[in-house]
Amino acid sequence: MFASILLLVSWLASPAIAGKAGSFADGGNTSVSAMMMFVGNKDKVYIIDKAEGNAAQINDHPAWGAVWDFNTHQTQLMDIKTNVFCASGMHLPNGSYVTFGGNGAIAPGGNIGSVPNGQGAASYDATYQDYDGSKSIRVLNPCTDSDDFTSSDCQWFDNPDVLSMQKKRWYSAAEPLGDGSVALIGGFVNGGYINRNTPNTDPELEGGAAEPTYEFYPANGRNATVMQFMIKTSGLNAYAHTYLMSSGKMLVQANISTMLWDPESNTENALPDMPGSVARVYPASGAVAMLPLTPANNYTPTVIFCGGSDMPDHLWGNYSFPNTDTWLYPASKDCQRLTPEPLDGSAPVYVQDDDMIEGRTMGQFIILPDGKLLVVNGGLNGTAGYATNTGTTLSYSQMPFGMSLASGPVGTPALYDPNAPAGSRWSNAGFQTSNIARLYHSSAILLPDASVLIAGSNPNVDVNLTTYFPTNYQAEIFYPDYFSGTTRPVPSGIPSNLSYGGNPFDITVPATSYSGSSNDAADNTTVVVIRPGWTTHGMNMGQRFLQLNNTYTVNSDGSLTLHTAQMPPNPNIFQPGPAMLFVVVNGIPSNGTFVIVGSGSIETQPTGAASVLPDSVRLSGASGSANGSSGNDTDTTTNGGVSHTAMIVGSVVAAIIVLGVIGGLIGVCVSRRRRAAAQKNTSSYAMRNAPGGSGALSAVYGADSSKALRSSDSSAFSLQPDYNHSQQWSGSTANLTGDGRLSPYHDAPPYLEDSRGPHGMSMELDPYATQSRMSTSSPHGRRY
Repeated sequence: MFASILLLVSWLASPAIAGKAGSFADGGNTSVSAMMMFVGNKDKVYIIDKAEGNAAQINDHPAWGAVWDFNTHQTQLMDIKTNVFCASGMHLPNGSYVTFGGNGAIAPGGNIGSVPNGQGAASYDATYQDYDGSKSIRVLNPCTDSDDFTSSDCQWFDNPDVLSMQKKRWYSAAEPLGDGSVALIGGFVNGGYINRNTPNTDPELEGGAAEPTYEFYPANGRNATVMQFMIKTSGLNAYAHTYLMSSGKMLVQANISTMLWDPESNTENALPDMPGSVARVYPASGAVAMLPLTPANNYTPTVIFCGGSDMPDHLWGNYSFPNTDTWLYPASKDCQRLTPEPLDGSAPVYVQDDDMIEGRTMGQFIILPDGKLLVVNGGLNGTAGYATNTGTTLSYSQMPFGMSLASGPVGTPALYDPNAPAGSRWSNAGFQTSNIARLYHSSAILLPDASVLIAGSNPNVDVNLTTYFPTNYQAEIFYPDYFSGTTRPVPSGIPSNLSYGGNPFDITVPATSYSGSSNDAADNTTVVVIRPGWTTHGMNMGQRFLQLNNTYTVNSDGSLTLHTAQMPPNPNIFQPGPAMLFVVVNGIPSNGTFVIVGSGSIETQPTGAASVLPDSVRLSGASGSANGSSGNDTDTTTNGGVSHTAMIVGSVVAAIIVLGVIGGLIGVCVSRRRRAAAQKNTSSYAMRNAPGGSGALSAVYGADSSKALRSSDSSAFSLQPDYNHSQQWSGSTANLTGDGRLSPYHDAPPYLEDSRGPHGMSMELDPYATQSRMSTSSPHGRRY
């Protein structure tokens, strides 16, 4: 008996914190709801909300900007002048970040601000003190812990009178080109649920509510120009999915249409429609990502589309609201792959991939350093967006989930392996389930230690802490499978800049970074460059993964020298700007090291010949010296990485568990003869359907069982610690009573051209280009 106890104690006391992999941890309070996020550097994640009534105050008004610290999980408020509601965003080549557009000034309850602009919106609101953000270009140069965050150098530059777009854009797409400039595509002018009126008699302008043009940042004299594809896809073309291809053309997908677009000539080449008429763009909001670019696939871009909605066109409604109770309509689980530029010259076609484990709307792909894709967040039914009524539920008091147009939160992440055999690419085994509903305005992003930060959710017009799916401020950190080990690689020799082609460089991985055969470890080592992107609305704009080519030399001391190529000599494959470099040994990533890819400037990028690598050199008998499995070391800190206090807490908890188990087992021995019989186990967590049940569903969809309302496998939302009782999803917190201030979306009236001219404010100025901080302390003015 005691031998068994000792064996159990030995397992529990193992350095590997087995409970960490696949688990969630408390990420702290974000102060503002995380509608948007991006990783600024090794220390900071920047968070942006829409202008709304957050309790957190800055300069005597509600805050809608914050910066989250990777080391402490604490936030510091940031002042943003204009309303960033549903803007787009992107990195710049020097490591700065920029957001584009947003909405007019908003007052409490989502009402138009106190100073109307005569165009159906407002230029300012005296209560929230937000300005019109519909043309804004906001620039931030991320700062680190060593910087003074009270300095203007560390704050958002947000002044539309100095820097703005030519057109008003809300829900626009943003995609960088090979020179580092950014293409901005489409959007609403002052929109609503979807980008059209009904009947749709003016698909180009929608009476002034739609913006069918594209423009560039910086403009460099180029005027905003109509994109016919935006007219073709009228209605479902908000946040179009955009990916630059190797040729310099751009994949653009919206509604159920797809094309290759040439930004230089504005020519469009139609590609096949989305199979099954599944919409992936907002508000269907499927999970979409470019698959890893590797030497094995010759860096050929392939994009995967999963989830979203196949809701018929007439049910989508218009600017005001959908024509059906969307929360009863199951999200799609369909996945399709598309290679827009096949190497063999064949015609591009969509290829059916494995279905997701469950349907998801608002699911989000996060590309992990091991080349797998994690999908998080979202709901089983419905769409993104919010409303006070639909075409069938006419009163807010009858809306079963408050303003939310989705139901059935999916709290269990799922993992997609693009290289697994067809039929076995999805799994969620061993993953915990979060009890926090992550629906509309949720976000997620890869952190420098290769964990995933998840935050946000606010399907409400303004802050609402008592409705069915309330405004959420609780962040979580999810730890993928590779956190199950005990040792992480600690590479050295990683440069701060990567060029397009040119001389290779050497990375050293010490023997202490892995265990087992050195030859095997070298064969299973990759060097990958990841751009986590700028995340909002289930998208990570700019997210890419590229594996650098490498060979190796195994040294007699067990260390590995990785002879590593520079980036492929084509900036279109991985556009210039900030990224994280990971060394992955036996599937376990190092902490990420921040690098700048390219010259750091918006310009035609210098390219060289592809790097030439020496042959690999193996050495029999060499081995790593790490103890245990090659996984996460609870005390490892390296370039761009930190150790989390959660690791220490986990160790303490494990020790407590050891003592508790010993006591418990002894108690079992003493009392086992007193037990008459074992109690029968029963489930504590019942599945829940949406209000209305199957009867309401049958009334809408008849006997078609394929459209049966899905009940979340995680609907209990009780398997995780309740980090914030007021924020957890619970049927008992439903508040189906309106407050009189809320109003549904309204059709936008025609809008007048800006009196300052057809091109708005200047887009030529980069307010950081001439600042003193663009100094020799960093070649691009970037702090890491």
